Amino acid sequence: MNKDAEIDMKDVELNEIDPEKQPMTGDVLVAGGEKNGSVKLKIDEDEAAFTGLSKEELMKVAGTPGWVRTRWVLLVLFWLGWFGMLAGAIVIIVQAPRCKPLPEMDWWNEGPLYQISDAEAFSGGLKDLAEKLDDISQLKVKGLILGPLHTVQDDQQATLDLQTIDPSQGTIDDLKAILQKADKKGISVVLDLTPNYLGTDPWFDSSNSDVMEKVENAAAYWLSLKGLNGIKLGNVMDAPKSLNWSKLQDAVHGNNTEDTKKRVLMGVAQNLSTEEVAQLANHTGIDLILSDLLKKKSGGVQRIEAMNTLHSLQKNLGWGLGAAQQDQLSKHASTPALIRLYQLLLFTMPGTPVFTYGDEIGLQARQGKNFTKMVWDVEKESEEAHGAKHKEQAAIRKWFRSLSDLRVKERSLRHGDFYPLYSSSSSLSFLREWDQSDRYITAVNWGPNNETVTLSKEGVKLPETAKVRLSTDPNLKVDSSVILSKIILHPSSGVLLQFPYSG
Repeated sequence: MNKDAEIDMKDVELNEIDPEKQPMTGDVLVAGGEKNGSVKLKIDEDEAAFTGLSKEELMKVAGTPGWVRTRWVLLVLFWLGWFGMLAGAIVIIVQAPRCKPLPEMDWWNEGPLYQISDAEAFSGGLKDLAEKLDDISQLKVKGLILGPLHTVQDDQQATLDLQTIDPSQGTIDDLKAILQKADKKGISVVLDLTPNYLGTDPWFDSSNSDVMEKVENAAAYWLSLKGLNGIKLGNVMDAPKSLNWSKLQDAVHGNNTEDTKKRVLMGVAQNLSTEEVAQLANHTGIDLILSDLLKKKSGGVQRIEAMNTLHSLQKNLGWGLGAAQQDQLSKHASTPALIRLYQLLLFTMPGTPVFTYGDEIGLQARQGKNFTKMVWDVEKESEEAHGAKHKEQAAIRKWFRSLSDLRVKERSLRHGDFYPLYSSSSSLSFLREWDQSDRYITAVNWGPNNETVTLSKEGVKLPETAKVRLSTDPNLKVDSSVILSKIILHPSSGVLLQFPYSG
């Protein structure tokens, strides 16, 4: 091959298209003169592409009578539908049941109160008490009652000093640390200023007006501390007769404003009838009265009557079993089963439940004037298998927390209406309800025998069945359904039943 031929062949190679860039249809001709992979489509010449109507054509069509009528029909249907929905919404709003206005509540009505009568027995003194507020907060406690902390000798009025903390309890700086941390956790603090708390005479009769003056001055002094939210007095039956009683009320309530938490004047009333307790609540200006009626009246009939008489005053009533005497619950409820039963009763009856430290674990009651040492970390020690006693205390604490959580959350239990349903010598049952909230029935039997509870109340409509919310009875399992017409309760057992509002 000559040199010219080689040049011609290179030109041919350069002019060829790269195979990777060639079209997929290829250039191979097949029969009929068409390239391999190519398809010829015949388009009907009569079929033209649709390009829509022009503006002039649309305006011309829109003005025709048919389209004018169509537009008016659609417009009328739209507004009819709109007004129909509006009218329907109005009918629903008008016919729907209106919500009952919430009653005026104070912080001490929102949850349980927890009293620490002896800081040394509770935590080793005021200095270490602040560290225990985390544990107390888990119980949904709304108020802490401290003391008495002041110095006095038994029945020795001359040594009474209401403005000085007993050195065996701690210092004022320790108290300030408690108030600061409690405030951060949303726990109010009340200081017990009962003058002769170690003696027998409360010193509140008319001949001791100077004692009431000391109480008034001490109340003003202590309430000047940020975070202190009230004063408690023991044995207040005669205190309102004192000439300086109104001055004490002014000292407690005088600085209340809309921007500050309301201060409570709390009093303990013992050995009074139901009617006398009601009179104290109505006529003395005491914000919260802690009575011993639950301890004093041991029969179910008497207890349910007291609740029924006082339920309209539930905002001003505190209940406890031993709390009025600063006793642990276990002093009057001798078994773990009875402790759980009375916790259930106190958390669900109308009024504020008041407990003494250790009630949440069934702590053994004090002997004489000595307070029982508090036991801590029972749940942790139970997990580590530190004995059956700690396991039982952990179980009681878990039960207490469940009840406290319900009491804080459920309106029917917090401030609901009260209806007695059943009572006998050793058992009782009642209904709590509020507006459209869930309803709750408490039934307890503290007697030694089975009790057949029949739930009924004239004018109160009950469903055929209800769900078991909490129970200490082995035959009434949680979340099971029970027939309300006939409930059998085992000895020392209680149950909390729940059913929804039905319009």
